[in-house]
Amino acid sequence: MATTPHSMMAKTSVGVMGLGEVGRVIAEGFSGNGFNVSGWSHTRKGIPNVSCFGATELEHFLPRCQVLINCLPLTPVTEGILERQLFAQLPQGAVLINVGRGPHLVEADLLSALASGQLSAAALDVFSQEPLPVSHPFWQHPDILITPHCASLTDINAVAAQIIENYHALMNNQPLKHLIDRQRGY
Repeated sequence: MATTPHSMMAKTSVGVMGLGEVGRVIAEGFSGNGFNVSGWSHTRKGIPNVSCFGATELEHFLPRCQVLINCLPLTPVTEGILERQLFAQLPQGAVLINVGRGPHLVEADLLSALASGQLSAAALDVFSQEPLPVSHPFWQHPDILITPHCASLTDINAVAAQIIENYHALMNNQPLKHLIDRQRGY
């Protein structure tokens, strides 16, 4: 029996690290298209059709991820999280997609994981140094796809509406929305 795109999607496990505004939409999108989706975040979330894991469950989350998508915020805890030990917990031949922040990735560890076959490919939208220097080894690597920091585009109308809504809330002594928790870093 021939393999169909739908049966391939159902057999492909996608893991999303970071289930905030962006990660949640990504997890729901993959799940809605028939993929087996898991998500990992600081606090365990409840997302329909997504197996969710909390901060202390990373070792249970990673082995499920044939495709790992990083959407984490950059904090002292998450800086350098995409490194050798994390890659070793993924299934052999997994794919990494980083749309979070460049400093999440330990670049030398990615190159080693690709060379060993632990990872089969990586798609990178963000880098520790942007623009990525012309001489950087990622440009010539056959298993790395580079995109120009465009994975998420801001809808100016939505942002303007949020600013206006928060302005009115502030003027009326009401709670503001979308505040950053400075202790958590996001």
